[in-house]
Amino acid sequence: MARVIYGIWDGTVHDNRGKALFEIPDAPGFEGFDTFNQGNSIRAFVGDRGFFVFEPGVNLLDALWQYMERAARESCGKCTPCRVGTGIIRDSLAALLRDGVGSGGLGTLVQLAEQVRSTSLCGLGRTCTVALCGALEHFQDMLVEGARTASGQQHGMSYVTAPCIEACPARVNVPRYIDYIRDGMPSHSLGVILQKYPMAATCGRVCVRFCEQACRRGLVDEPVGIKILKRYVADHESHLAQGWFSPDIVRDRKPGNLKVAVVGAGPAGISCAYHLLLNGYPVDVFEARNEAGGMAACGIPSYRLPKDVLRTETDIVERLGGRFFYGQRLGHDVSLDGLREQGYKAVFLALGCPEGRLLGIEGEDTSLEGYQPGIDFLLRVHDHVESQADASLSGVVVVVGGGNVAMDCVRSALRLGAREVHLVYRRTRDAMPADHEEIEAAEKEGVVFHYLTNPVRIITRQMVDSAGVTRDRVVGVEVVDMREGEPDARGRRGVVAVSGSGRVIPCDTLIPAIGQQMDSTALSPEDGVDVDARGRVVSDQTTLATTRPGVFAGGDCALGPSTLIQAMATGLKGARSIDDYLRYGRVRFFPRSRMRRIIRDFKPLSQQWVDTPVRHLYRIHAQELDPAYRRQLFDEVECPISAEDAYHEAGRCLRCYRVYSVITEAAIPQCDD
Repeated sequence: MARVIYGIWDGTVHDNRGKALFEIPDAPGFEGFDTFNQGNSIRAFVGDRGFFVFEPGVNLLDALWQYMERAARESCGKCTPCRVGTGIIRDSLAALLRDGVGSGGLGTLVQLAEQVRSTSLCGLGRTCTVALCGALEHFQDMLVEGARTASGQQHGMSYVTAPCIEACPARVNVPRYIDYIRDGMPSHSLGVILQKYPMAATCGRVCVRFCEQACRRGLVDEPVGIKILKRYVADHESHLAQGWFSPDIVRDRKPGNLKVAVVGAGPAGISCAYHLLLNGYPVDVFEARNEAGGMAACGIPSYRLPKDVLRTETDIVERLGGRFFYGQRLGHDVSLDGLREQGYKAVFLALGCPEGRLLGIEGEDTSLEGYQPGIDFLLRVHDHVESQADASLSGVVVVVGGGNVAMDCVRSALRLGAREVHLVYRRTRDAMPADHEEIEAAEKEGVVFHYLTNPVRIITRQMVDSAGVTRDRVVGVEVVDMREGEPDARGRRGVVAVSGSGRVIPCDTLIPAIGQQMDSTALSPEDGVDVDARGRVVSDQTTLATTRPGVFAGGDCALGPSTLIQAMATGLKGARSIDDYLRYGRVRFFPRSRMRRIIRDFKPLSQQWVDTPVRHLYRIHAQELDPAYRRQLFDEVECPISAEDAYHEAGRCLRCYRVYSVITEAAIPQCDD
């Protein structure tokens, strides 16, 4: 753990100068600050709310110059204090390092740093001089000492990010693509997104918006509509984007013997194949079904994600020179040993979680008439929309669960003709993991919600079908009320059954949608790939390497059921690891990833709000089809926004960029990240 010699953070001054290092207690909250990379200690850290010096001999003046040099480089230039002021401060610090502190002292610098901090319009300008202001107020002697003893630039690096970027699993530069929309350059905006994944229009429709949850604009009025802006640029530039992709854009083609197999054509597999192809590798994608897209294709209904939109984006893999092999199920039609024998030098497992979980209650039997696991039901919905296969429903439908799959089931059941649809969930509405927009949409469409309610028994009756065969059929589900208990160690309240509260909800169809799991037959012990007790592929969190050399895993099969954006992020990470494995025989150190972990663990991106005057300007909400009309068909519910609305929404971004930098003992290994 690091020891703070001196520094200031959030206005609190830390000064242990004059003490021996062993006399300084470990600073709480600095776990992981000992080294940046192996054998390379972190000597100082500079951020948006102050700085810390951990080792003697650090030149504070040089550390602040490096920080301000990056801040000046990142200034957007739209307000004078930040555009001009950061450049003057950078040059002034450079002059002090070169010429020392003259008769003018540091007084002018004090005034300039405070002016930039107090009058800039965006988060970058209002935070980039905070550390310098603190140093000028409390540690001027260390700045003077730094000017006197300057002997060259110290080792280190800087990193620019924002709360929305850090919240996004794929680390998309959200403020940058919003800037391009505001500047009238939607093609540039789409290019920012495509650096991270190929499924921009898909993500712009079904992303769960971790970025919006972190948006600082939400502390003023409402978060910026980041998702609808993503959809806007993806739809607006769709024809242009289709022309961008061909094998001709790949510059560094790898030898044909370095071919890679991707098993699974869901979001993780598509993303991995995309990045490997852009890096010049020959890639073949093996998919169990007869189409690409995984659960995005067959599990997300068309009213949320039109399939032609998805197909346009998965086809990018073929346009880049990749190949799809459909009807190839791992463990049945293809094996890891077989892929190795075919000459594939690396494999990325993106198997997904295509199997539903059972309720585990009395009377449950998957062969019951009227019992349809959630995943199987959504596959039937998909086949109905795509090929008009019969999937009609009648009577009353009960869906059990609280996630997005459950929301898709209840809303689809209405569209298939159910007279009533009920959603049973064992916790409260606020505790539901489903996207709250999906919950609200289901409520508007007429779904009846039963919160703090848990199924305990399936009620059946013997009936004779049209062929004269006697079958057991679902006629209801017995449920009990639940009440919340005390919060556990994670702060989540448990629930317990209320004695004597049992009742029956009559129904014709019961759809459990309480979770998903990987196909248990996909891997065997002979494959050499470990699977944990929860049925997930065991893989290294940093490299995604499995227990079998050359085999990597990402997406739901490694994470457990997750979101589309999380799956695509692991596809990018897997492609980078495979590239390193094939080129160097190891996965290299990524300094930007290390900076992200420092920020995450130290949590300097807290909910603290930088007091910037902001005029209230409420967000644009995309228009939707009328609930009474849309519940009858599978047409897309959400309508696109106009260019004017996109410009308005982009103008709400506060551009909350932050700069962080470290000073290290030795040079940091550099590689693209």
